[in-house]
Formats: sequence, C-alpha cells, structure tokens
Amino acid sequence: MSLNETRTSSSLSSRKGWIILGVAAVVLFGAMAASTKVVVVGSADDVRKKVFSKEEYGAAKFPDVQKFILEHAVDSKELGAAIATDATAAGTKYGVATNTGPVIPVTFTGTAGEGSSGIYKVAVDGLPEGTLVRVQMGPAINGTDLRDATGTIKFGQFTNQIEYQDAGSALNNEMKKQTLAGIDAANLTGKKITVTGVFKLINPKGWLVTPVKASVE
Repeated sequence: MSLNETRTSSSLSSRKGWIILGVAAVVLFGAMAASTKVVVVGSADDVRKKVFSKEEYGAAKFPDVQKFILEHAVDSKELGAAIATDATAAGTKYGVATNTGPVIPVTFTGTAGEGSSGIYKVAVDGLPEGTLVRVQMGPAINGTDLRDATGTIKFGQFTNQIEYQDAGSALNNEMKKQTLAGIDAANLTGKKITVTGVFKLINPKGWLVTPVKASVE
C-alpha cells in the first residue's frame, strides 16, 4: 500500500470515529432530554424542603382536632365511674392510645378553686371520691394531648422529632387564640366554668385537662 493510500485510509478511519462519537453524543443527549422533567417552582412536583410553619400548621389543624374532641367528649360523671371500675377498659373504650397512656376527651362543669401558673383545680360534682380535676387555662399550655387526641397525627408525617414536637405546641398556641383569648385566666377562683377538653389517663385520680372549649359564668 502506498503512502498516499495509507494516509487516505487513516483519514477515513478518523472521520468514521468522529462520526460514531457524534452519533453517540446525540443519542446520549436525546436520552437525557427524554428523561428530564421540567418542574415549575411552587407546583406539586416541587419537592424542595419547605420550612415547617407552626402558625400555619396550628391554624390548619386545630379546627379538626377541636371538632373531634367536641364530638367524642364523655360526661365526667360517666367517665369517672368507668375509670373507677376499670381504668384500662375505660381508656380503651373512650380514649386514643399513645405510648404513655390513652388520651380521653371529657366535658364537665364545676367551680374553679385555687390556681397556680394558670392551672386551676376544679370541683366537679359526681366524681369518685379523691378524683382531682385540673384544667390548663394559660398563658402557658403544656403537653401534646391535643396533638395526640385524634390518633391521626403521626410522627411519620414530619421531617424529624423537632417538627413533631412543634406540631403539638402549634395546636396549643392556636387553642389559646380560639378558646382562651376571651377568658380572664388570672381571676377564675370561685367561678363556675364549663370545659370540654382532653387529658392523658396516667393517674386515674388525677386529670390534667387541656381545653378546646371553655366558658365562665
């Protein structure tokens, strides 16, 4: 083979190589384009981390929690008798299970007694002897009873434990706005109050109620 023929063959081979690479590149970019999805910012497909807003969560979820508690609240006399007979059975019948005891919705009317840090003892007629009822009237509302009351708010719905805890405080804060805002929580001693709320059944003789509805006479 002559030198010219050798150069021609080499040139052709080089061109074929570039053509093959070019075709491969076109196929690759075509495949990439076909598998690429355009996501509009703010759309349902925008999966970027959204910052958890306690205010928005509380405002959105509290009405459902309140409705559930109002619809399922048990009269305190009926509940007291059931707990005195069999606390475990009463918790199963009337409450929603949690890792630390059932959360039970209850409604009662009584006379507010001594208060401490916004928590008032309430004398309620018809309860088993020795039963102590207390109610949180603010400004500080503690616990996660509102969050746990329905059994529908689960840890897996949140990014981490901090958000899960924040969900509880968000509901407490919204409850204060919607339920306790018009109540003079500093001056309830001796007044008749009607409360619907929830408490965690840990001590059958001690109920610490978080209200979702309250009125003062």
